[in-house]
Amino acid sequence: MSLVIALAVLFTMLVAFARDALKPSAIAVIGASVFLALGYVPQEDMLAVFSNAAVIAVAAMMVLSQALVRTGTLEALATRIVTLGQQAPMLAVVVLMLVAMVASAFLNSTPVVMIMIPLTIALAATIGASARRFLIPLSYLAILGGTCTLIGTSTNLLVNAIARREGHDGFSLFDITPVGLAAAATGVVFLLLSSRFLLPSDDGKARDAADDAPVNIITECLITQEFADIDSAYNELPLLKPRGVLLVRALRENTRLSIRDPGTRVAVGDRLIIRASAIELATLASTPGLELGVRVRKTVPSSGKVARFTVVNNARVAGRRMRWATFLARHPVAVLGVKRHRVLAGPDLANLVIKAGDEIWIRGDEAAVDAVLADPYFVPSSVPVDKPFLRSKALFAIATLALVIGCAAIGLAPLPVAAVIGIGFLLAIQSLDTEDAWSALDLDVLILIYAMLIVGIGLEKTGVVDAVVNGALPVLKTLPPLALLIAIYFLTSVLTETITNNGVAVIMTPIVMTVASELGVDATPLIVSVMFAASASFATPVGYQTNTLVHIAGNYRFSEFLRIGIPMNVVVGLATCVAVHWWFG
Repeated sequence: MSLVIALAVLFTMLVAFARDALKPSAIAVIGASVFLALGYVPQEDMLAVFSNAAVIAVAAMMVLSQALVRTGTLEALATRIVTLGQQAPMLAVVVLMLVAMVASAFLNSTPVVMIMIPLTIALAATIGASARRFLIPLSYLAILGGTCTLIGTSTNLLVNAIARREGHDGFSLFDITPVGLAAAATGVVFLLLSSRFLLPSDDGKARDAADDAPVNIITECLITQEFADIDSAYNELPLLKPRGVLLVRALRENTRLSIRDPGTRVAVGDRLIIRASAIELATLASTPGLELGVRVRKTVPSSGKVARFTVVNNARVAGRRMRWATFLARHPVAVLGVKRHRVLAGPDLANLVIKAGDEIWIRGDEAAVDAVLADPYFVPSSVPVDKPFLRSKALFAIATLALVIGCAAIGLAPLPVAAVIGIGFLLAIQSLDTEDAWSALDLDVLILIYAMLIVGIGLEKTGVVDAVVNGALPVLKTLPPLALLIAIYFLTSVLTETITNNGVAVIMTPIVMTVASELGVDATPLIVSVMFAASASFATPVGYQTNTLVHIAGNYRFSEFLRIGIPMNVVVGLATCVAVHWWFG
């Protein structure tokens, strides 16, 4: 009876996953709770799930990836690509795609693709092409990059952990890399040959790149004696290199400077008019030697609380120039920047005429800022202001990630141990703070994995795995080795497109290991086949997180994903199976 009930629960979960009835994590938790309530999973087995090394490694790598975001490392790469795009646009597109693929082999692909999306849109505009012809390949290459190492996707780690639990020796960091490289090479060649015919034409419209990387907050700053880059040439000033910063003009005693002239040097007292993104505004505000913003009172502190508010209709300051704003005269605060919806405010911060709808950033001591926000015509933002990039800690973040990967690769320390030590080091040197670190944890993914592991234990203990294997064995016994790999791969792939990759990994891994045992063959090729099939999801925008991101950014239709994704699944799948058969025997 328990077998029938377990099969009914599993079938109900699969239908709920396919119909998107609830979030996958909710469906998985409901399924796990049913197995626990029926007593199919003992308490000790449930608790053991929460010490699973794969889930700890997934969570730790999420945090380490966040360190590269917070220190501006990924942003710096993006800036270099934009600079290259101004000189060789097509080469920049190729470099961008390669960076996305290589970075995804070692980092969480979601933040990588999120940063690359606005770059892709901007580069497409530079070369006069539709961004919709590049966004799908961006996601696909990030997925393929993730299949090249054991830590490239959470699915790889999860399959490895389940295989070890079932008695397999498991995999080291680069054991699957040859197969991953073969799959990636096949995917790249397929995209190059087919994109002209299968990718969407220019009849759609991607989201405006300015919505993703806005450089639309006007600010100004005064160079003081403490500024580290005094006497640098303006055209080489590191402060102005990031893509989120645009120098509008520089003034010296009200005389406009030629900022592109290599002979124009930075001097104390220069006033810079700058447009910046929100995170770069925060970075400028924390840069030593810059007196940022507009202030009237001399007692304004150079640091303190930063807040953002929106000016509403009939506000007393509306129609006044910023330097004459009453709240500046009444309170010791500085205006750091102003953003105007769909219009660039200007001509500079001091002479900007305030209008209803303007977003204004201010800084001062907490009491002064709270007094300004108490104005009934100012609506404080409910979203916290952006934090500055920690660029001075970027090398530490890069070195830490490299050491974690190196230690895991040579067996000096298990990946979860090395990663947790790395996180502790980054927290100690303040390359990360706890808010950044814990916000990087994708609880939906982690809860889904934990819940599906409990479901997997329930399926094994109730005999579902054995029943499925026994039902399939008569057919599987007739297949030659390569055909067996292909059958396992495409069954896993179809399930992944309709359910969720981590859920499929939990269900399929013990099944294929039992199949291998019954057939008397090595389980390794079948495990690797499941690993790749559950990760390489191309046919739908919901099969993988990066697909969802580019689906939204490119305004793709579901059918446009199917048109290129289905043949991509078939071609990459066949190449992967051949590579697995050849490499693992």
